[in-house]
Amino acid sequence: MHTTSEWVDLLDPTEDELRRAWPSDLHPQAMETLLEPHTHADEPRPKIESHGSYAFAVLLVPVVVKEEDRVYYREVDILLTHEHVLTVRKTPPDGAALDLSAVAEACKGDTPAGMVAYHIVDDVAEGYLDMVDDVHEEIDELEDHVDDWDNDTIRRRLSDLRHDLLHIRRTLAPTRDGVRRVIDNRVELDHEEELFPHDVELHFGDAFDKLLRASEGLETARDLIGGVRDYHQSKVANDQNEVMKRLTLVASIFLPPTFVVGLYGQNFAHIPELNWTQGYGFSWAVILVTTAFQIWYFRKRGWL
Repeated sequence: MHTTSEWVDLLDPTEDELRRAWPSDLHPQAMETLLEPHTHADEPRPKIESHGSYAFAVLLVPVVVKEEDRVYYREVDILLTHEHVLTVRKTPPDGAALDLSAVAEACKGDTPAGMVAYHIVDDVAEGYLDMVDDVHEEIDELEDHVDDWDNDTIRRRLSDLRHDLLHIRRTLAPTRDGVRRVIDNRVELDHEEELFPHDVELHFGDAFDKLLRASEGLETARDLIGGVRDYHQSKVANDQNEVMKRLTLVASIFLPPTFVVGLYGQNFAHIPELNWTQGYGFSWAVILVTTAFQIWYFRKRGWL
């Protein structure tokens, strides 16, 4: 038999507002976590755990801002008993707070606390899936322009994407582990009926599958980023080889004229062409012929 719960949602509450919304005692660490402003990138660590008379959850959802090439995090903390649900949403300094209006719409009527928690967790899981899709779009854009953008831009985008993936994994993995704790019946209240009965645990299994798909999507994104990085490095190496080849060709073209000029610049009295009236023209003819031959030969081989 399910018990109907009362849900209170707070946005950036003060301590007085929090104590009025949840009059029973809270663990000092839980109270500190609930009141702490959202000033971190990916802290505190997501979790779902039992505190004896109530369950406590901290959830983070990464949001990709494609226009600015950045990721920020939305935090929602949850307190649960059989009769009460309290959510505390925190506004990040560089983005908007998590919107739970869709969850509120789904939880209209007689909804037990465990199902309310499931809908919130499912919304978080959907956020991770959307984030993975956004990251894949970022990688697709990078792949499309890896030959067009300058090297500094590509290196910066690759570094930012890898950094974002590391932070996302640090939030996704503990979120998935917390949902797994619910499925394994390890988050329950003391001496009371189950907070998460079997049918609710089945729903949490669906959310767990979404988080698992998000984890697999992150692994795929990491492999794709590695492929783009390897292609970019090979492209940079090929470009450097092209530059070195052209410099070598220029040096080769100027080598015969340098030899001819050096030959007739020797300080010897008896050089036949010195007293020849056509000697100057002859030296120029040798220079032009050898240079033209080299250019023809290099073009024939496809080096120019």
